[in-house]
Amino acid sequence: MKLIEVKIEDAERMWQMQVSAFTDLYEKYHDTETSPATEKLEKVIARFNQPFTHYYFLEEDDEYVGGIRIVDSGNDNPKRISPIFIMKEHRNKGYASKAISLAEEIYGSNNWELDTILQEEGNCHLYEKMGYKRTDRQTVINDKMTLVFYKKD
Repeated sequence: MKLIEVKIEDAERMWQMQVSAFTDLYEKYHDTETSPATEKLEKVIARFNQPFTHYYFLEEDDEYVGGIRIVDSGNDNPKRISPIFIMKEHRNKGYASKAISLAEEIYGSNNWELDTILQEEGNCHLYEKMGYKRTDRQTVINDKMTLVFYKKD
């Protein structure tokens, strides 16, 4: 797997992939305010213009299988994964853990944070397997969904 940095001219493709990848979760939890499936293209483009945001396509066998956004403002601030996604037809092949490992090779393996849906046990398992520790912080989004927060020091 390779991480291919996304250029601004490919922002719409990244956004389309993100919307597609998160649609199932949106339909399950109806989290209109927080779901990457409901983000507007303009919001993704605005993030491209942030000097501390880096988007990557996840490429396997010359095909884009997903995407990841890394937020790295430098100094002692934690780096953040927000979001990471694997396209539906490519899930459960180890691509997310490979992508996280590659991101950590680029940005360092400590001082990370992320959040995920508590009810998605597979996501929680992935991050815990990758060395992330759940914090006490939780945010209830609605009666179906709670976000849990992770750190990796």
